[in-house]
Amino acid sequence: MADENEQKKVLVTGASGGIGRAIAVEAAKAGYYVIAHYNRGQAKAEETLAQMKAAGGNGELIQFDVSNRADCKEKLDALTEKYGGLWGIVSNAGITRDNTFAGLEGEDWDAVIHTNLDSFYNVIQPLVMPMIRKRRGGRIITISSASGVNGNRGQTNYSAAKAGIIGATKALAAELATRSITVNSVAPGAIETEMIKDAPIEALLNDIPMKRVGKPEEIAAPVVFLLSDGASYITRQVINVNGGIK
Repeated sequence: MADENEQKKVLVTGASGGIGRAIAVEAAKAGYYVIAHYNRGQAKAEETLAQMKAAGGNGELIQFDVSNRADCKEKLDALTEKYGGLWGIVSNAGITRDNTFAGLEGEDWDAVIHTNLDSFYNVIQPLVMPMIRKRRGGRIITISSASGVNGNRGQTNYSAAKAGIIGATKALAAELATRSITVNSVAPGAIETEMIKDAPIEALLNDIPMKRVGKPEEIAAPVVFLLSDGASYITRQVINVNGGIK
């Protein structure tokens, strides 16, 4: 596996911790050359890179703001100039700004939409044509959420962004299918990360048939499979990884 994937370069956004770190480490372990993205958390990103190398993998760091279109284009155009078309893109970076809709401030709506949804365009669009021109296929994987599938109270902004990602993923999959580029989404439920550290865990567990929260590695595993040659006939799908939430 490692030899087969050695020259395949994969960008993972939001790789400085949590789910993104797990994806970067597992992808590096599988032999992909991982370009691990961060915005502000350089020290944490360096920890991710160290873990990738400790797992026997290789890669590098890249810094940009996924909500800033000009910053994304500048950094990603330079990445394309350096490597040509990538094999894989994992669009994972995201934030939450939870509140009931009646109390939701406009800046919290904007921050979540710009970071979680606009990043679909900002990150993926500059990389699509180079991927097509390389003419060897590729993989695009977005990280949505159970909140985008079902809608969660107190997360109208987050649910809107993550539902938008699902729609965009399916539309892009239809466009790129004839190019042998698959586009899929993984929708995590409650996962053991900083994002849920203040969440009412007992209340969450009432809605989870498996009666536990998931681990970041349990999201990384299907993502790494979707990057593989074995997933070449899977596209336009949303893979729910949520412990059985309906």
